Amino acid sequence: MGITTRLSSKGQVIIPRQVRAAHNWKSGQELEVVDVGDGVLLKPKKPFPETTLAEVAGSLGYQGKARTIEEMEEAIRRGARESESDRR
Repeated sequence: MGITTRLSSKGQVIIPRQVRAAHNWKSGQELEVVDVGDGVLLKPKKPFPETTLAEVAGSLGYQGKARTIEEMEEAIRRGARESESDRR
């Protein structure tokens, strides 16, 4: 048997404290409401939408020569210098 709560005239439902604590849901938590036929499922909203491998695989298409650590570090230094000069 579950915990009972009540639907308000404004369509609001209070999630009992022990359930919020068990899921570490704080005030302001965004929840997804999923219709499961004979009820609803509340899930915490994920910060990013789900993606498939096909959607992100474009970033895997680099065909050039592998970069060395030194080359990557130099590119970072160069970018930092450019960023510094842009702020002046």
